[in-house]
Amino acid sequence: MTRRDALVGTLVTPSLSAARDADRAPDGWTMTAPRDEIRPQFTFNAKGGADGRGCFVITHDAREGLDGWWTKTFPVTGGQSYRFHALRKCDGVAAPRKSAIVKIHWRDDAGKAVPREAPYRPGNLRSMTAMAETEFPLDRGANVPGWTEVSDVYRAPAKATQAVVELHLQWAAKGRVAWSNVSFTETAALAPRVVRLASIHFKPSAKSPMGNCKQFAPLIEDAAKQKADLVVLPETLTFFGVGKPMVECAEPVPGPSTDYFGTLAKQHNLHIVAGLIERDGHLVYNVSVLIGPDGKLIGKYRKVCLPRGEVEAGLAPGNEYPVFNTRFGRVGMMICYDGFFPEVARELTNRGAEVIAWPVWGCNPMLGAARACENHVYVISSTYTDTSQDWMLTAVYDHEGKPIARAEKWGSVIVAEVDLNQRLHWPSLGDFKAEIPRHRP
Repeated sequence: MTRRDALVGTLVTPSLSAARDADRAPDGWTMTAPRDEIRPQFTFNAKGGADGRGCFVITHDAREGLDGWWTKTFPVTGGQSYRFHALRKCDGVAAPRKSAIVKIHWRDDAGKAVPREAPYRPGNLRSMTAMAETEFPLDRGANVPGWTEVSDVYRAPAKATQAVVELHLQWAAKGRVAWSNVSFTETAALAPRVVRLASIHFKPSAKSPMGNCKQFAPLIEDAAKQKADLVVLPETLTFFGVGKPMVECAEPVPGPSTDYFGTLAKQHNLHIVAGLIERDGHLVYNVSVLIGPDGKLIGKYRKVCLPRGEVEAGLAPGNEYPVFNTRFGRVGMMICYDGFFPEVARELTNRGAEVIAWPVWGCNPMLGAARACENHVYVISSTYTDTSQDWMLTAVYDHEGKPIARAEKWGSVIVAEVDLNQRLHWPSLGDFKAEIPRHRP
């Protein structure tokens, strides 16, 4: 007996043993594969799972390239929000983020794809009629010991009447996955998560590290008046124009400069990112610091990619990509030359960064756009480059890589208001940020 898979449009012939397994599975759940020759083994363990109430199991033999999934169709109402949730346990799977994934397809009564009414980007494609693409729920961490939560909340497209959920194991020779606590339920819509991102376009001229810090005070006050949640200052601001070698401008972190900016952050109830030079024992780093609205140091990032001049000055590179929780979202930092390479922004994004603060002396502005659009993160640059040079910008780049706010003159503060819960959908790609961990190398 054959049946046509409505999702991939291929004929699949279940084996007799697989059909028996399907009979034992909960109502509505079936098994499928792109081709019978790469079909894995399916079982439903009625007493297994994270809570002992059953789990869906897919097992691969030693052959490469097997692919198959459990699937069920859920009724939906267009415009309503739904939450998918599952727990996943892998054995012998080298890359669960690529192999043990969930897909959700929006369909109409006839099982056909439906349009997405939200605007699509980029550029002049925003007005085209585009179809609702596959959703990829994200890995959320191991909240239950031994199991990884996979979940997300979605708004069903207006013309959708069905959501087809697939629980996959693909390309995992000798691997096994168990899916437990699977649900797809109606829920409240995600509330907007609005944040005001600010950056300062300024060259300090005080001729001393602390003097330079103090010259930013009125500009930070200006950002506060514009209700900024985060304000980004430029790179190595305690060195710029001072006339001393970098090493002589280095200080501990926390230290005098972080204490000073902490006072301003607390006074104005906002977050500050500032580029400094750190001394830690015999080592000196180009560093960016994140200070919270309580005035305390949240964390620091040591520049990983050092240009020749900093190497020759005796600076050491960092080797970590920390991402920090704030009251509005997750923030990462990179510094100047880091932007010439895709790895730094990608590593920050892999660790959950939604916003990347980028103190930068000078850089090709197209690289700022690239780092933003290839990761679907907001990138905030603060530079010493004059706008007349047609080079680096003080700007806020959006998920599309466009500068939605940019400075035009010295001593200016730019602010962009964004919703961190607003997804950007691209034609044929859909919510690309959710696809990055599933599809990247």
